[in-house]
Amino acid sequence: MNLKDKLINSFENLVQSSNGSEAEHVGTKRTESMAVFTAQGFPSMKDEEWKYTPLNKSIKRDYQLESQFSTDVKSSEVDSFLCSGIDSYKLVFVNGVFSSALSNTTSQENFFVTNLKDAFSGDSEIFNEYFGKLADTQQSMVALNTAFAKEGAFIYVKAGSVVDKLIQIIYINNDNSEAQLSQVRNLFVVEDRAEVQILERHQSLTDEYVFTNVVTETSVGNEAHFKHFKVQNNLDQTTLVDSTFVQQGAKSSSLVDTFAFGGDLTRNNLHFEFSGEYAEANMDAITLLKGDTIVDHHTFVDHAVPNCQSNQLYKGIYDEKSKGVFNGKVMVRKDAQKTNAFQQNNNLLLTDLAAIDTKPQLEIFADDVACSHGCTIGQLDDEALFYMQSRGIPIKEAKAFLMFAFAGDTLKNITIPELKAQLINLVAQKLNVNLELNELNI
Repeated sequence: MNLKDKLINSFENLVQSSNGSEAEHVGTKRTESMAVFTAQGFPSMKDEEWKYTPLNKSIKRDYQLESQFSTDVKSSEVDSFLCSGIDSYKLVFVNGVFSSALSNTTSQENFFVTNLKDAFSGDSEIFNEYFGKLADTQQSMVALNTAFAKEGAFIYVKAGSVVDKLIQIIYINNDNSEAQLSQVRNLFVVEDRAEVQILERHQSLTDEYVFTNVVTETSVGNEAHFKHFKVQNNLDQTTLVDSTFVQQGAKSSSLVDTFAFGGDLTRNNLHFEFSGEYAEANMDAITLLKGDTIVDHHTFVDHAVPNCQSNQLYKGIYDEKSKGVFNGKVMVRKDAQKTNAFQQNNNLLLTDLAAIDTKPQLEIFADDVACSHGCTIGQLDDEALFYMQSRGIPIKEAKAFLMFAFAGDTLKNITIPELKAQLINLVAQKLNVNLELNELNI
């Protein structure tokens, strides 16, 4: 039985087991979404939007669909993947199941940080209002997630409130008996004039294959401020499809920073929509790959109202046989005058076998706008390397410093020193060099 048929059969069991335990509208949305996935199936390279993302190898494996794995994991293992040296709220999921013992949640008058599963019964007004509101369930992978998702992060920040700590979300896979397919869901609601910063990481500790399909919906209110950092530094036996939808109100600001350092195949779909004027969105990413791996970044920014600004800066460094994809599109609607939209994709190829497919796009229907896009593909500067070597810097360290200089702009919006240090150290580990942070000036 292929994976699609296996999922269809599993969904029938899910409907029977959840009968009466979930709100009616949740069951309806699950059924509608499953119908979309049944009709479309998994996306293939014949689909224009997926022509560079070969899922065929990932979906041929025999995955365990239900969460029947152990949820035991040592706290020391989890801590090693969290941002250390900083007090934070934590949501830890082990093999797709929320671990209250490893988590540090909160439910306060002004905000709460909790597990999404508790909201599926229909008691939460916030959940009922926002779940499924932003995600495009006509996309097959989003529809699949909507049909099966049970657990994930649920964060709500009341109007005028500021979350006093960083929120860390980590999804751990550690059972090595069978391949795993996980559907996880995040819902973030940041009301007017509220602020929050979130760090999310998916981490496999098993030698078996792990396929994670995650969907995140984020509503950012008027004059609210939202930052979402994603660390993707997984083992070579993992596939990650991440679909994120962000809607912004007037005078709000949002940042989604993506740091892709590993995994067999990673696909990031990022969709921004402006619903109020004078809002600003920033999308930064650094991809650092080697081996026979692929990371595909697909972005869509919808300027539906006037006087908004979006900035995209995607940088990639590709070694050995790795491959990158950047497909970014900015849509400026007819009434979205005074739009500022900037899109840049810069790439370094360190070998003749590394590759990048890049396609920045602008679709503009307004006439009073300032928009630009561009891409570069190149190698490290031989003259710069020679200059550094002539001053006593070994070739490996010289290359590393040049790469850090190349990637530095993607770190500029991180205001938490501990988080910035962690990400710099991750890059240094990938490059197998020791670098002093105070020398980097990032």
